[in-house]
Amino acid sequence: MTWNLKDAYLVSATRAPVAKRHGMFRNVRPDDMLAHVLRASVAQVPQLDPHEIGDVYVGCAIPEGDQGMNLARLGVLMAGLPDSVPAITINRYCSSGLNAVAMAADRIRLGEADVAIGAGVESMSAMPQMFGTSYSANPKWMQDEHVALAYGMGLTAERVADRWKVSGAAQDAFAAASHAKALAAMAAGHFDTEITPYAVTEYLPGADRIVKRVERLCRNDEGPRAGTTPEQLGKLRPEFAAKSSVTAGNASQMSDGAGSVVLMSGAALKRYNVEPLARFVSFAVAGVPPEMMGIGSVEAIPRALKAAGLTLAAIDWFELNEAFAAQALAVMRSLDIDPAKVNPQGGAIALGHPLGATGAIRTATLVHGMRRTGKRYGMVTMCIGTLMGAAGIFEVL
Repeated sequence: MTWNLKDAYLVSATRAPVAKRHGMFRNVRPDDMLAHVLRASVAQVPQLDPHEIGDVYVGCAIPEGDQGMNLARLGVLMAGLPDSVPAITINRYCSSGLNAVAMAADRIRLGEADVAIGAGVESMSAMPQMFGTSYSANPKWMQDEHVALAYGMGLTAERVADRWKVSGAAQDAFAAASHAKALAAMAAGHFDTEITPYAVTEYLPGADRIVKRVERLCRNDEGPRAGTTPEQLGKLRPEFAAKSSVTAGNASQMSDGAGSVVLMSGAALKRYNVEPLARFVSFAVAGVPPEMMGIGSVEAIPRALKAAGLTLAAIDWFELNEAFAAQALAVMRSLDIDPAKVNPQGGAIALGHPLGATGAIRTATLVHGMRRTGKRYGMVTMCIGTLMGAAGIFEVL
């Protein structure tokens, strides 16, 4: 059977600033953060009748506690969208936000909707640990060929560094560059078009036992650190093994954040007289051996390129999630990706990695960055906890 797929177009892409875990969003609920970006992304398309939104997909890697109860639907209602707009929370861990965008695009490409939203949200401040509130690993992992499932992402990063001969010095240099690029982009205002500032209200103890109300508008990402050098990073202690090159300084930051992308069919573009930001081109995901989790993009990228009918050379801009410097460098070396095309405005080591939100956030960064610089094809890609990799391709028209 041959499918006559339609095109899906991105008509808005926005995000909140990314906060450090227990940082500026420490008292912000994830459903409030999600509602903020959903509301903002729809507002950026004033012609749109929100009743026409066919579905909303929201990625979240730890959908429990404050992020439970079908967080996507709660966010839709809190954003003030019509009661008729449905929503679903999805989880493919680190690629959840990108997967949400792809699933929204698929509804349009199949002709099942003219408008859909792909989004992501994660509050790592709301979660007591990386694996949720009461996660328990299956003891069978210790007894069979999947024992590497129990290693954790840090130890798999060590294995990747060893196999691909990525030295600690190379990891630290990559990490320092991430901070430098992010700070330069912030100073130049390059993130301004993609960020919707978030107003935070807190109630803090004041003098004479009087509670004072403090309001502040958060405009910028909280993670980038000025003056970060390879030499400073090289002094940090190993994080996951006694003799280790992976440290907190060359790994992604735990973060809070949210992003949202509105997509339309070609028919909806004409009906609403909307100029698209970009076209969704393709998406792919692939599994990898447990002991090499971080290398997932090496398998996913060729699949996404094949689906798009493109070569690696055609990609002008890569948003390659920096879960670990070791993993990012190994992917670049394996596929011979031009470093100048990778994360030109910094990556997760500086900007943070709010797990299920990252894919939607980096999609906003990619699309706005390519439009600003006149690039055509861009890719968002990442490794995924639970031993996978994902890649999505977008075209600026």
